[in-house]
Amino acid sequence: MIVESVLGALGALAGLGAIWASLSIRVVQQFQKGVVFRFGKVRDEVRDPGLVALLPIADRLHKVNVQIVTMPIPAQEGITRDNVTVRVDAVVYFRVVDPVKATVNVQDYNFAISQVAQTSLRSIIGKSELDDLLANREPINQGLELMIDSPALGWGIEIDRVEIKDVALPESMKRSIARQAEAERERRARIITADGEYQASERLSEAAAVMSATPTALQLRLLQTVVEVAAEKNSTLVLPFPVELLRFLDSATEVQQRNLLTAAATAVGAKAAEEAVESGEVSEEELEPGQPRHELKPLEEVLEKSPLGRPDSPDGRVEQDDRAERGSRTGPDGDG
Repeated sequence: MIVESVLGALGALAGLGAIWASLSIRVVQQFQKGVVFRFGKVRDEVRDPGLVALLPIADRLHKVNVQIVTMPIPAQEGITRDNVTVRVDAVVYFRVVDPVKATVNVQDYNFAISQVAQTSLRSIIGKSELDDLLANREPINQGLELMIDSPALGWGIEIDRVEIKDVALPESMKRSIARQAEAERERRARIITADGEYQASERLSEAAAVMSATPTALQLRLLQTVVEVAAEKNSTLVLPFPVELLRFLDSATEVQQRNLLTAAATAVGAKAAEEAVESGEVSEEELEPGQPRHELKPLEEVLEKSPLGRPDSPDGRVEQDDRAERGSRTGPDGDG
């Protein structure tokens, strides 16, 4: 009878112990921290991962996740500093460093961080230019991280990093940027082409200076060009024509024109002097003494005897004795 009473008491104690253990023993995971509230008042001591003993009925355990949380920031539409409308979305990485502040100071730190991130993203869009949002995002990310981290410190939250994910532009702005890039590439292509032509002209100038010292080199280069053209199976006929001959003909034509103009001017002057003498405006004594008188030929006849007026001339060249004869006929002294 006594034994049964002892066994019953032990069983009752064991049951009470099990009930006490179930009410006072808690397990905190490795990625969590435990915050204990005793009669509603938070305890300064934060419970580490493992088994945690609590006072039944008096203590209440609140577990806080201390892992890094990845939170996407919804796309925010704003106007940049250079008046371009864009939609920007980002992502923020944060974690809890003070479980007590994260539990007591803010009701829902996830929602609070989300709202702060959205407002900070809109603010940073208005302070930045479009080129910085597209190509120079590192300073913008750092500025956005500082703006979010400022209120989060009081909540026991540490902002690990903030990244801008995408920048959505209007279609008209995309076409404008494409035209700008195309114009820039065209400018670079023209500069490269002009630079190549400049270098080629320098090399050609040096080659021309070398060939001018040795005329035979120019002839050999001409023959080499003929060989290159004739190497292909074609019906092209190449006839080299010396450039010096063209220059000689050009200079000869200029000399003929000058001689013709001089002869015409002299003939007109002599004719005018003779008409002045015949009309009595000027006497023969007023003319230069010893100046012979003769009948001047008409100007048309002088022009007809010019080499430029003879299309049937076999070679188009002016003989030296013809020029001398014309000069003697139309000289200033009027002597035939």
